[in-house]
Amino acid sequence: MSNHDPSQYAEDPASIAAKPTPATEGPLLAEDLMLMLFQPDSGTISGENTLFYVLAASALAELAQRGEVGVDESGIASVVVRADATPPADDLLRGAWDYIAKKPRDVQTVLAAVGPSLRQPVLDRLVARGDIRRQHHKMLGFIPSTALAPGSARRGELIAAARAVLVDRAEPDPRTAALIALISASGAMPTLHREIPWTTPVITRAKQFERGEWGAEAAAAAVTRTMTAVITNAIVAAVVLPRS
Repeated sequence: MSNHDPSQYAEDPASIAAKPTPATEGPLLAEDLMLMLFQPDSGTISGENTLFYVLAASALAELAQRGEVGVDESGIASVVVRADATPPADDLLRGAWDYIAKKPRDVQTVLAAVGPSLRQPVLDRLVARGDIRRQHHKMLGFIPSTALAPGSARRGELIAAARAVLVDRAEPDPRTAALIALISASGAMPTLHREIPWTTPVITRAKQFERGEWGAEAAAAAVTRTMTAVITNAIVAAVVLPRS
């Protein structure tokens, strides 16, 4: 478990990420990432203790993909907003962008400050899209309880795309590559072993994605690959290494 206390980084927790309204565009990386980590059999999300780091990392990767944040050229792992960038329209991304826009930030600082407020709004979006359902029932006949259940075929599609890349060595699109890198860096990939065999070749290939080695078809996504590599390094340092 990480030794970081997320509260020590937040300047104004209420302003970092307001609860977003359901998105009108396609799913964010954070939504697809949580959906992949959702375990249909148990109705739980894998890696709950460190989920906030990975959700924040996916928000950063999305901002980088859109050209709205980048890594400074000094080699220091600081996230900076591009001078010509405009705030993202998506409320969930806007919270992260606003925090970074105040001044350059160390990546781990951003992950710890932005992440804790993301789980609920991301889950709400998945429910609004119909990808996950909330089932309300009563325990012992009178105690209200809510369980999560699959709601669409999208999770299976995401897993199939990742499996094709990791097992069959298909050429990845930048989005699938980023999802693989983020899940691998979080240490949660073994929880998908029933759907994506956790073998030595799969481990090796997943680590390549963490380093931004995505193959020829993803070469045009150089900014995203660089940003994701920096982010995954920060995840490993904050989440995996303290537990080893």
